[in-house]
Amino acid sequence: MLSRRRLLQRGLTTAAGLTLSKTVPAMQQAMASPAQVRSGVRLKPYVDSLPVPPVIRATGKPRETIDIEMGQFQQKVHRDLPPTTLWGYNGSWPGPTIEARSGQPLSINWVSKLPTTHLLPIDHSIHGAESSLPAVRNVAHLHGACAMPDDDGYPEAWFTAQGEHGPHGPKFNPRPSSYPNCQPSTTLWYHDHCLGITRLNVYAGLAGFYLIRDEAEKALNLPQGEFEIPLMLQDRLFHRDGSLYYPKVVNGPKEHPIWIQEFYGDYNCVNGKVSPFLEVEPRKYRFRIVNAANARFYHLRLFISDATGKIQNDSFDVPAFQQIGTDGGLLPAPLQIRYLLIGPGERFDIVIDFADCEGKSFSLVNDAPAPYTMGGQYLPEDVLLFKVTKTPSGKDTSVVPEALVPFEPLVPTYATRERLLLVSEKERPSDGYVITGLLGNARWHEPITEDPKAGATEIWSFVNITGDVHPLHVHLVRFQVLNRQTFDVQTYQQTGKLVFTGKPMAPESNERPAHKDTIKSYPGYVTRVVMRFDLPHGAQMSPGDELLYVWHCHILEHEDNEMMRPYKVVV
Repeated sequence: MLSRRRLLQRGLTTAAGLTLSKTVPAMQQAMASPAQVRSGVRLKPYVDSLPVPPVIRATGKPRETIDIEMGQFQQKVHRDLPPTTLWGYNGSWPGPTIEARSGQPLSINWVSKLPTTHLLPIDHSIHGAESSLPAVRNVAHLHGACAMPDDDGYPEAWFTAQGEHGPHGPKFNPRPSSYPNCQPSTTLWYHDHCLGITRLNVYAGLAGFYLIRDEAEKALNLPQGEFEIPLMLQDRLFHRDGSLYYPKVVNGPKEHPIWIQEFYGDYNCVNGKVSPFLEVEPRKYRFRIVNAANARFYHLRLFISDATGKIQNDSFDVPAFQQIGTDGGLLPAPLQIRYLLIGPGERFDIVIDFADCEGKSFSLVNDAPAPYTMGGQYLPEDVLLFKVTKTPSGKDTSVVPEALVPFEPLVPTYATRERLLLVSEKERPSDGYVITGLLGNARWHEPITEDPKAGATEIWSFVNITGDVHPLHVHLVRFQVLNRQTFDVQTYQQTGKLVFTGKPMAPESNERPAHKDTIKSYPGYVTRVVMRFDLPHGAQMSPGDELLYVWHCHILEHEDNEMMRPYKVVV
């Protein structure tokens, strides 16, 4: 069964036609060579129904503020496991889905009721995670939001359960975070963003959906209500007692004795449940998907299966994915695809039409190697089972129109500044084991080198000389993908000269035209994106003001270990 599915990835060709090298440098061999971490727990897939997170809908009243509490609790993640101790927002993993209206500001008072002892092992050698700091500290980031710096969840804006009366980071904001929602309809998500321990806090459960809605979306008559379902994808390891298992490094570098390069679990969780099933009606459903995994990429496809999830054949006679949106909102027109490749931090908005499928079942299967794309770590395939067994509640009047929303392309001109930004890793000389990652060849605390003007349009070209695919996320902005182009990595490493070995390649089919905030930077490619550094509507600023944001790899283990850089927007 495994080899049959892996035929989908033979040659590792992406939607854009990029054929990724399967030559494994020393770093990749080092990641693949240690024994795969397994929990030893054996869990049957598709025995629990998919939970849907509770919803908090903003009222739109002036100066509206809602309280969201971070706390510790227990939750059943699988029928055959005892309850798991987790951290989450408002007592659930994922946290509640917050729904806001475009143009109507909303403030959130993030309150910590977490204990003083962390659930997971902390590597105090990581910058920002020193033993002198409180073990439990948090700050929430609304991923994809156009917000002012004080409200963006800056990694050094952390606080503890004591709030403003206790220890806190140098960028701590004692006020509720204000979100202008000055964006069109889109799928955002919120998660912890504390410097040095983001990977641990998100792994513990601190993540949730945040949806912005507008009139243009409402007029489209897409599936809604109970037929619009968020899907948060994450992988996990569990002990037999149900507790979370986050492994420590084996034979790692002396610089970081606990930190692991990337985390991969042996079970996929959807909305906090191990490989659940969803009973659906024979009609259209809208799914808002976020990859909230620490490091795992998902390459998803539907297969015909029986009611237990056992795959019957490899036929493509299954409902297609009709992609209608991505990170930054709705596409100008729907795109029909048979598979979906989604990196950590990315979101995809799709519609699946189960009409004429009554009584059938379909398995949503992942076959993305881990690390992506070289493999070597455990690959959990089972994600979600759709059972078309529910009695129709009424006629399906929803539609997926041929046109969705207008799209405004950003057109680079001769005046557009381009920045070449190096994506690199420092390796252990003996075997290539990665010690740390770097963006722009600088560490977190070093002087800021990216300083775009407010309202300026820039091209950021990510030059990836590593063996990893890095999902890169830029705070504040939405960007558009221009192209990707191969270059001679060895020449660049030896001389610093960028020698291209191929012509520019168009963005992947579901990246064009589209607004995004997280992009896959492939090894051996220069990936170019264009973005305009607009501030939130109504921002009160003075000439010379500098606004602090960050850009980083969204593989959380990388982000925590120097693969994150501050940048400033200059007014």
